[in-house]
Amino acid sequence: MLAKLTFFGASRNVTGSCYLLETSDVRVLVDCGLYQERGYQDRNWQPFPFNPETLDAVFLTHAHLDHCGLLPKLVRDGYKGKIFCTQATAEIAQIILLDAAHLQEEDAIYKAERHRREGHRGPYPELPLYTVRDAEAVAPHFGAVEYGSCISVKDVVEGCYYEAGHVLGSASIGININLDGERRRIIFSGDIGEPDRPIINDPAIFYEADYVVIESTYGNRTHKEHENTDIQAQLRDCINETVRAGGNIVVPSFALERSQEMLYHLNELFLRKEIPPITVFLDSPMAIRITEVFKRHAELFDREMMQRLRQGNSPFSFDNLKIVQTTEESKAINSTKRSAIIIAGSGMVTGGRIKHHLVNNLTRPESTVLFIGYQAQRTPGRHLLDGAKEVRLLGQTYPVRARVVKIDGFSAHTDREGLLAWLSDMRMPPRCVFVTHGEETAATSFAEFLSKQTGWQTQVPGYQDTAMLA
Repeated sequence: MLAKLTFFGASRNVTGSCYLLETSDVRVLVDCGLYQERGYQDRNWQPFPFNPETLDAVFLTHAHLDHCGLLPKLVRDGYKGKIFCTQATAEIAQIILLDAAHLQEEDAIYKAERHRREGHRGPYPELPLYTVRDAEAVAPHFGAVEYGSCISVKDVVEGCYYEAGHVLGSASIGININLDGERRRIIFSGDIGEPDRPIINDPAIFYEADYVVIESTYGNRTHKEHENTDIQAQLRDCINETVRAGGNIVVPSFALERSQEMLYHLNELFLRKEIPPITVFLDSPMAIRITEVFKRHAELFDREMMQRLRQGNSPFSFDNLKIVQTTEESKAINSTKRSAIIIAGSGMVTGGRIKHHLVNNLTRPESTVLFIGYQAQRTPGRHLLDGAKEVRLLGQTYPVRARVVKIDGFSAHTDREGLLAWLSDMRMPPRCVFVTHGEETAATSFAEFLSKQTGWQTQVPGYQDTAMLA
């Protein structure tokens, strides 16, 4: 008996993570992510290239949309089994999926009205990809797994969960396959975090694997080569320069981990009085709800974070933090006369309240747009970061006069050297390392780098490529 692995996403690009592992008895899906990059989004609307009804289990690495964002479609199209993940991931994924469904419904209405007004149709249907009801239907399928625990599927496949150090609750998954009495072990890295990041613990290490599926978001670069790694110093200087100019600091931020980490660093700067006590608006209902999940799962925090909590210095409740819930409260931010820090989603400027704040600040030379997360190709965030002179938002084009800044040290992904270090404890060479979840240049660069450094066999699979696992 053989096992085979088919790559249905995150192949030579950084979104849409989805892998199908099959034997003659079991079919297991690892992740079921949304494509967020222009040029690939049509795949979200296509029928799944496998039958959801025939799947025995889904193993989910973490709650980012590019890993979980098509679960409502999967369940709607017939999946009836469990979706295994950590408890924190289950709670966060439900928040993220409901928010995505709301946006899908709102965008469908907005697009239909705009297309009627402009007299043409867009590239995607004027219907939501999935609805709030579809997202709500996912919740009963979640099955919680603790770190260090394993889930068996038909005594053929066993999925074991380990800390990935990427976001709260994120996991790398080691899957043991029973092939006629012989065991094969395949590790799915998920997204691997940088060691020594605030709030959460470092990634787990692995000593053995027959096969590895590894991400490569930053596979062609070393963070230290491209950035000042003192995040708080960069953040301090950016804020102080903008306040002196009389502008706002507008931060497109991912609701999961990046927003909480930003609050952590701001709180540290306020405590040391290195920045003035300006108002910080957290204008992301989803980030607010996810922050509550953080508060419920302090058992997942690292030692330094626990120490701060014991000292009463929670980064989630400092004095000048203003939680923005309603649309009216969000609109009122624009009437604020003094400089402020506005943290809003989405992180790549593909939707959400951040677009409205950018509309009100992009044309102001005194304001700063501060990116603290990865910007995928062909997203509005990437266009801004690449120096676009104008950008189209909410159906109109705006000139870019604000300063655009990127602080890379926030990255929740490790770099080329970190990926190599994550693999370096292997006692025997894997039979093959499949390099995924990176733009094509990053994935191929890391595959070549890894082969040169270790002599191991590597592959960069394409969309729908299949590998036989002997």
